[in-house]
Amino acid sequence: MTTSVAPLDLVRQEVDRSLREFLDRQRPMFGDPHLAALLSAATDFLAGGKRLRPAFCYWGWRAAGGGEEPGLYAAAASLELLQASALVHDDVMDASDVRRGMPSAHRRFERMHADAGWHGSAGQFGEGAAVLLGNLLLVWSGQMWRGSGLDPRALAAAQPVHDHMLTELMCGQYLDLLEQARGENTFDSALRVALYKSGKYSVEQPLRLGLVLAARGPDPYIDRLCAQYGQQVGIAFQLRDDVLGVFGDPAETGKPAGDDLREGKRTMLIARTLAEASPAQAAAVRDLLGDPALDEEGVERLRTVIEETGALAACEGMIKQYLDEALAALDHAPIEETARAALAALAVAATARRT
Repeated sequence: MTTSVAPLDLVRQEVDRSLREFLDRQRPMFGDPHLAALLSAATDFLAGGKRLRPAFCYWGWRAAGGGEEPGLYAAAASLELLQASALVHDDVMDASDVRRGMPSAHRRFERMHADAGWHGSAGQFGEGAAVLLGNLLLVWSGQMWRGSGLDPRALAAAQPVHDHMLTELMCGQYLDLLEQARGENTFDSALRVALYKSGKYSVEQPLRLGLVLAARGPDPYIDRLCAQYGQQVGIAFQLRDDVLGVFGDPAETGKPAGDDLREGKRTMLIARTLAEASPAQAAAVRDLLGDPALDEEGVERLRTVIEETGALAACEGMIKQYLDEALAALDHAPIEETARAALAALAVAATARRT
């Protein structure tokens, strides 16, 4: 495995197949034509995504000596259902209009209500339907995990990791809401959100799931690898996402340029900006950040302040530092060599600059 693309592409193909087969098995439950819109929204939403979380799970499995096992792809694919659930709910909480280049789920259902001329509030219907869709995806995630076909002993060994990951995700979502409400935005608070909202469930815990599934239980080297490689890559991954949320190309991110600024995301990028800003710059950030009507001129003004204060360069430096430390830890881990190369490539792909 010599390229940064191959480890991800290999997993993506099998994960996509597993998701299609799972959705096909659900179709009889949606025979009532009134339910067609719900299944259609789930299907469309699951068609997107880079499949990074399943990839870290798969290569964790291989790292611990696991071989080719069809059930592993299904177990790993269940993480995409979890991710989809989190994104649908996240968009409701952030009032986001777009996700993966399409209307966010609540906007999709809102438009359906408005176009049909139904009674009541279209916005309330859209949010309610999206909450239910997110819940459905979460239920399906557990169903796909349990029905993956893996050895029940392996699933039982990894179940505590799976349960812990779900709890961490919900705690991270709450911390994100809390920091926006409090407006604290210190380095520590931004790093805490980066770790719990995304870092742990995007990299560390999927990796741990794969390792524990193959090893049939915990092992000290698993904890070391997940802390020294998984957490570092996970934080770097979220920092990269924060940068893309401000400077990214909408064609790449699937969201409008500067959307994180309109939503008032209290990221490390903003924390570093405020820490180094002049009084005038800080006033501009506080005045513009979190304005839902922020136009392109306002987005550009905030981008300029972020760059002028050195916050962008500082975050790029942090991403590089976390990545370098993760790759160094990977070099010394007692894992299978093909998986070592694949995990190194995945770390680079997950944190690569795409602006």
